Amino acid sequence: MKRFHVHLHVDDLARSVAFYSRLFAAEPARVEADYAKWMLDDPRLNFAISTRGQGHGVDHLGFQAEDEGELAELKARATSADRTLLDEGETVCCYARSEKHWVTDPQGIAWEHYRTLQRAEVYGESRAAPATGTDDAVACCAGAAPRGKSASACC
Repeated sequence: MKRFHVHLHVDDLARSVAFYSRLFAAEPARVEADYAKWMLDDPRLNFAISTRGQGHGVDHLGFQAEDEGELAELKARATSADRTLLDEGETVCCYARSEKHWVTDPQGIAWEHYRTLQRAEVYGESRAAPATGTDDAVACCAGAAPRGKSASACC
């Protein structure tokens, strides 16, 4: 079963971890100096925050697939939406090695579809961003061109 994913930029990680831990009545599943993630079951939510990127607020939304079949289904849906699909394949982002692709909605909000393969000890790998355009997908997770804006590097 897929899990909804939300990633926010925050200014103060410690203060935000304390707030969301109380709000969710749960401690984060992972905490790093610049990142925290909750894996909630009710509702099924992968909620991440980081101090990377610019500003604060929603960086991107998405779905975390549990297996290759779910990821393929999400990719087919994204492809049918007549928007540019950025297929990253296997990559490292947000302290995890994942297989993923991106699509940006008509308002410029980035949607990430991925399946986690294993834990990683680094936040991510640098990748060039796609050219700027109305339907460009983002280059990576946090800090990589939310709302259709270009970014110079990933994670």
